Amino acid sequence: MTGWTEDMLGDPYERRTIDLGTDPDGEGEITATLVRRRFEGEPRGALVYVHGFSDYFFQTELAEFYADRGFAFYSLDLRKCGRSLGQGHTPHYVSDLALYDRELDETLRTVRAEVPDVPIVLSAHSTGGLVLPLWLDRLNLEPGGARGRGIAGLVLNSPWFDLQGAPWMRSIGTQAIRAFAKVRPKDRMRLPLAEAYGVSLYREHGGLWDYDLAWKPLAGFPVTYGWLTAVRRGHAVLHRGLDVGVPSLVLRSHRSWFSFKHHEKTDTSDAVLDVRQIARWSGCLGDDVTSLQVRNARHDVYLSNDDPRAEAYRLTGEWLDRWIP
Repeated sequence: MTGWTEDMLGDPYERRTIDLGTDPDGEGEITATLVRRRFEGEPRGALVYVHGFSDYFFQTELAEFYADRGFAFYSLDLRKCGRSLGQGHTPHYVSDLALYDRELDETLRTVRAEVPDVPIVLSAHSTGGLVLPLWLDRLNLEPGGARGRGIAGLVLNSPWFDLQGAPWMRSIGTQAIRAFAKVRPKDRMRLPLAEAYGVSLYREHGGLWDYDLAWKPLAGFPVTYGWLTAVRRGHAVLHRGLDVGVPSLVLRSHRSWFSFKHHEKTDTSDAVLDVRQIARWSGCLGDDVTSLQVRNARHDVYLSNDDPRAEAYRLTGEWLDRWIP
């Protein structure tokens, strides 16, 4: 792992590279990137954030929210994502979500060394909201489990708990995707171009946020058969029930609205996932799950318009005050 250097977000944000060696999926040398917001004084806790698909960490408002509440903030750009995307890499491609354990384990070791003896809260969005619970469930099979490593809570923002769309996509469609993945895992699925969500966010199109379109394209990166198969395997494990071992907060919008082109309802709905599925499967995380809807929120509730975004932060703050000393 390299030392800390200034991140593209500027002071007080810094980054360091986690060397992961040769990619088990055959795409050369790979890395992950850990970003931190320098924290002065003694923190109340630490927060580690993991992004979703076609995403990376740029949400400084989220970091400032946690810093204002006394948390040292860290964020991880996973292999082949955002800052970790290298030449010759298939963006976000991984054949098994468990491969992310390497950078997650290293991140946890780093945070534990830098801010010892404080509770660590994990947070994630969308696909990251599937990756983290699966990792925690595996940690809890080891001596000490998640709590023994200092993890005290989990905050999920519109986690991807099931495959949205028609019911046949979750049965025969999933089987077909798995069959393609066995022979041509990195082939792109032929899906309609859907820019509605990206357009609703990006400032040049009337949204509120600026970010790098090379790392977060308006229509997202192409979905590959192998990657989606890995996600569907993760869904199956989740649906059988997990034990994340810590209290969990799950936030979602009050409705979904799917459209290929931007619509006014895109700005006040989850335009990516089915919120009914999020509500249905939240209980699979284990005990002490708080599942709440944020009216008029976007897919990323922390990137919503002003009022629902403020509500999402209020609910998060109240949950933190309840569960994190």
